[in-house]
Amino acid sequence: MTALLLDRLHTAGLTDVTAVEPVEGGLAAVAGIAVRDPGPPLFVKSFADVPADDLFAAEADGLRALRERGGLTTPEVVLVTRDLLALSVLRERPTEEAFWEQLAHALARLHTSTVHDRFGWEHDNWLGRYRQVNTWTADGHEFFARHRLLRWLPERRVRAALDERDRRALERLCDRLPELLPANPACLTHGDLWTQNVLATADGRPAVIDPAVSYTWAEVDLAHLWCSPHPPEAKRFFAVYAELTGLDDDWRSRMPVVQLRQSLALIAMFDHGWGAADQVRALLKPFRAG
Repeated sequence: MTALLLDRLHTAGLTDVTAVEPVEGGLAAVAGIAVRDPGPPLFVKSFADVPADDLFAAEADGLRALRERGGLTTPEVVLVTRDLLALSVLRERPTEEAFWEQLAHALARLHTSTVHDRFGWEHDNWLGRYRQVNTWTADGHEFFARHRLLRWLPERRVRAALDERDRRALERLCDRLPELLPANPACLTHGDLWTQNVLATADGRPAVIDPAVSYTWAEVDLAHLWCSPHPPEAKRFFAVYAELTGLDDDWRSRMPVVQLRQSLALIAMFDHGWGAADQVRALLKPFRAG
């Protein structure tokens, strides 16, 4: 797949790239480090079969929005075409509590400084290979139910994993969202903030990649970090973020419901769902009739 990236870089005009070295960690895209002579290396990503013309432009737009509107550190967008995205290179995050405390301050600043009166985004964008619908909506519960939960039911793998009673249970859960989740305001969110999308700058500051931005509940970002695997030193993040944003004592109990969006997306995207289907069925059990 590195040959594919090299060919697309040359086609896009970056003829000083001499090789592409593979990188690990991504779940959907093909990625690598482009070696240039002369010039600094670049992180590059693509898909063997790019699903839409606007996919990488939307990702680049999301990176700029997080940086310019919310103050998060993101990689520099060097090149964006229909089938390729090239970014400045970041490094692995340090294994220190201080790093996660810095991230807590940055994310709290993003969420508290970008409050919006509606849920959605200026246009649709992408979560992996799947379109994320961002139609402006006044009500957060309606937005989350329609565009973040129920939208996954038609997908092939989700239809195979969840039976009719599960699907009806999800609809009942959506009807009861106002009882399950508080009516918090919308704010700018990263939208796919698990630990693999948290890296560091050359001087060790937190930086983020692979966004699926929208104005929605801040707890969408919090839930993804809380519910996906995270290192022990990340414990400091949650304590600091909770203090900075004034989280109530019940926030942990809400995380599985908010994370339901990501669990459904995992089922839809991958044959290996990492136990997501079992997690979804367990969460839906109280909402199954009969």
